[in-house]
Amino acid sequence: MTETIAITGALSYTGKYATRLLLDRGYRVRTLTHHPGRTNPFGEQIEILPYNFDRPADLRRSLEGVTTLINTYWIRFPHRGMTFEGAVRNSRTLIGCAREAGIRRIVHVSIANPSVDSPLAYYKGKAQVEQALVDSGVPYAILRPTVIFGAEDILINNIAWFVRRFPVFAIPGGGRYGIRPIYVEDMASLLVDSVTQAGNSIRDAVGPETFTFEDLVRLIAQCTGRSIRLLHLPAAISYMATLTTGWALGDVVLTWEEYKGVMSGLLESGAAATGNIKLSEWLANNADQVGRNYASEVARHF
Repeated sequence: MTETIAITGALSYTGKYATRLLLDRGYRVRTLTHHPGRTNPFGEQIEILPYNFDRPADLRRSLEGVTTLINTYWIRFPHRGMTFEGAVRNSRTLIGCAREAGIRRIVHVSIANPSVDSPLAYYKGKAQVEQALVDSGVPYAILRPTVIFGAEDILINNIAWFVRRFPVFAIPGGGRYGIRPIYVEDMASLLVDSVTQAGNSIRDAVGPETFTFEDLVRLIAQCTGRSIRLLHLPAAISYMATLTTGWALGDVVLTWEEYKGVMSGLLESGAAATGNIKLSEWLANNADQVGRNYASEVARHF
């Protein structure tokens, strides 16, 4: 019998790549989403249902007959009434409904370096959801990425967008804090491979290269053929510059918590590489396209 896999956010960034791989491997796919009307590249190959966090009985019924749940649900920042606390509550509801529906395994996307003691609500919330999953009794695989890059990524693309358009790029602080990115197709493979793995696991999802933030910006400038001056600024001043730019673009470029996270080394990992594609090679092969258009988080999700 063909298994049915539920994945949250099959029409979003990472979820789309994982869904394509699930279909290629012969699974039936059901997705839960806040945007059932979003453009669907899979047509009738997937079943699309709303999250129904506020109606747990309906949410549970939408998960019946599913063997594995791949969960990518989260928010990047509070917006339009959504908070990290609300995202934690929704995640706990989802995990509880999955358990009640008889789901046998949950593959969960977390974040590198989560901590229930973190002063950053994003990382604290991610740790709380991990704990809820561990406590649920449902077998699990937890994957902890740092930055996921690819054709539809936001961070790398938007750094390139700024590099293409301005002669100066502001580096918060010393710029020596690290980033360990993973390619989106490598991340999708980790998610789908975890469906058939036995037992419980928690792994960092990281690529083979680590960059300091300053070296990453230099690499992007080099690949896009731009000569740019790097200007080191106090983090608060750099943040105000991106905040002002965000107002002009109708987006949130980076939050203050994201500034503190990256400068604290939370996008680094000393784990063995779980992805194969190098960002440096991907940038070289996609230099003509990366950063051509600004990628708006608000437009994508709200």
